[in-house]
Amino acid sequence: MALPASIKMLGIIPGILMIIIVALLTEASIDMLVRCSHQGKITSYGWLMGEVFGQWGRIALQASVIINNIGVLIVYMIIIGDVLSGTTSAGVHHRGILEGWFGAHLWNSRPIVLLATALFVFAPLVSFKRLDSLRYTSALSVALAVVFVVITAGIAIIKLFNGTVAMPKLFPELDGLNSIWNLFTAVPVLVTAYICHYNVHSIDNELEDRTQIKPIVRTSLILCSSVYIATSFFAYLLFGEGTLDDVLANFDANLGIPFSSVFDDIVRVSYAAHVMLVFPIVFFALRLNLDGLLFPTSRHISHDNKRFTIITIALLAVIYLAAILIPSIWDAFQFTGATAAVLIGFIFPAMVILRDSYGIATKRDKVLAVTMIVLAVLSNSVALYSDTMNIFRKKEVA
Repeated sequence: MALPASIKMLGIIPGILMIIIVALLTEASIDMLVRCSHQGKITSYGWLMGEVFGQWGRIALQASVIINNIGVLIVYMIIIGDVLSGTTSAGVHHRGILEGWFGAHLWNSRPIVLLATALFVFAPLVSFKRLDSLRYTSALSVALAVVFVVITAGIAIIKLFNGTVAMPKLFPELDGLNSIWNLFTAVPVLVTAYICHYNVHSIDNELEDRTQIKPIVRTSLILCSSVYIATSFFAYLLFGEGTLDDVLANFDANLGIPFSSVFDDIVRVSYAAHVMLVFPIVFFALRLNLDGLLFPTSRHISHDNKRFTIITIALLAVIYLAAILIPSIWDAFQFTGATAAVLIGFIFPAMVILRDSYGIATKRDKVLAVTMIVLAVLSNSVALYSDTMNIFRKKEVA
């Protein structure tokens, strides 16, 4: 939901190219992890990092997954709050669905709605102890994302033929050094969009034929990239320079088509449901890595109901409180995307292949690994610098 804002910042052509490039780099980095793991008969990302870099390598990976996944889950909960209870951006209040239907009340305020979501939706879904138990909710979540894309695309195309949408900018508008630095703040969002590395081993372990993991990864990335490109393009085409950090907040106004309010609600409800169904998949890896970090020598968390329950409740509480306090998904993406996400997705896999503990790295692998590290460090360092400067500027203006 932050990708349309990234496209607004980068322009259509560079933005779509960046989505494709990050997808290709993601496939390469996952391939590095899978080949090394299969060669060493290793069944988890943390175990691989521990084998290659020792205890501190495992701890660094687990800490990164915890930071990244908490950040992503906070973003999911913020999106749900934006959709159901509304949000305020640049001094303008955007009504949520419940506020639009019933008016503003205490029971449909953001804290109450998110608490009810955590207790009655997330708590049951995160109680499963095997990832394959979530296969049906995962499939449904993909279908709901497609619903969002189809409706958004349909509305944008109708308005395009009617001549009621402005031509979006193809390239970014650069008016100085600061505007160039600002372009890099889109990088953490793009990186975060493709981080799935912490679940690859869990899926691989549950496959009857482990050689199928590579085509599964490729198919998933093609599907995700298609949804990302379509969402970014059509949402930016529809809302133009008015595209918000969370584009769902744009769907609270008249879209300029018949039954506009109905389509507004369908789009927001379908995507809120999508986020709710994706939540437990990301939570699964978060809980597993936190347990591994805190209790490295204990039996697996799925065999200890007390530990499983305590960690689950504690994580849900932290995510809920953070979602109440953090105002924007862009703020959450900037920190996690430029730090933990880039480590998980690109730097750690590249370091594993460069160490080449299993003797499988080709010259091409090593050149690609060095390229990944250089690009990741430079682009995300600039993104962090630019975002920090923007925060200070906002404070000075205030």
